[in-house]
Amino acid sequence: MSIPEAQLDTWSGQGSIAQSSATYATIKGVLESSDAPYAGKNFACFLQGSYGNDTNIYADSDVDIVMRLDSTYYSDLSNLTEDDKTLYDSQRSSAAYSYADFKRDVLAHLTAKFGTSVKPGSKAIFIPTSGNRRDADVVVCAQYRKYTRFRGTYDNSYIEGITFWAQNGTQIINYPKSHSTNCTTKHQGTNQWFKPMVRIVKNMRNRMIGGNYIKEGLAPSYFIEGMLYNVPNENFGSSYGSTFAAAINWLLKADRSQLLCANEQYYLLNPTSPVTWRAEDCTAFLDALVNFWNNW
Repeated sequence: MSIPEAQLDTWSGQGSIAQSSATYATIKGVLESSDAPYAGKNFACFLQGSYGNDTNIYADSDVDIVMRLDSTYYSDLSNLTEDDKTLYDSQRSSAAYSYADFKRDVLAHLTAKFGTSVKPGSKAIFIPTSGNRRDADVVVCAQYRKYTRFRGTYDNSYIEGITFWAQNGTQIINYPKSHSTNCTTKHQGTNQWFKPMVRIVKNMRNRMIGGNYIKEGLAPSYFIEGMLYNVPNENFGSSYGSTFAAAINWLLKADRSQLLCANEQYYLLNPTSPVTWRAEDCTAFLDALVNFWNNW
């Protein structure tokens, strides 16, 4: 027995927007305030995650904010020619203000403004809910450039990302803006079916956790977006039920080792990378989705 279209339609709806927007505006205003200790530095503040990508559901609570230092950046030169690498090295200079300085100053500033309940976590600074403000995670990072060409400071090209170091010392490199842009392009290419389908599968995941089909943490929202991003556009459309069946059947038959993250900079499945999904978890999630669908 399949899940009725009316239920899928309910699950396709976007969660609260006004409260998350207000939360982001409040925290962004603090982060960009002129009295911040890093106010004279070059930085950018923007949303990432479900709220940033319009795939949030009613159960989502945290607002994910990126606070990126741009006056200091880190680089991947692996795609450059040897001549380009030499030229890059000759023009590169050490930064006086480091990522560690920035992270220290952002934490101090947020604590001064929001109180001692602000806590640094493994990957982000947590700002707890207060009044109408939602919980928020602030990822403090530096700009990351994956160069594809370098012929000088004003004659080069690169893929823009972020990098930071987790509490255990692991360097995290990701591409949230590429992820967001590509998801929007996918949404447009599927005649606006992609993002509602992400929300449907996220709601199904939450129901499956509650029904003991899967354990919590098996299928983070980021990987659900990445998984569905790989499904060919022609599998979307007609109805939510037919789209779900076509998408899952395609994923079950696909060579999943070739699936890409939505940012298209990593394979979606990798046994060791801190920014990719484990293949066994993807398989377990797909099997559970089929079981949940058939036993509704």
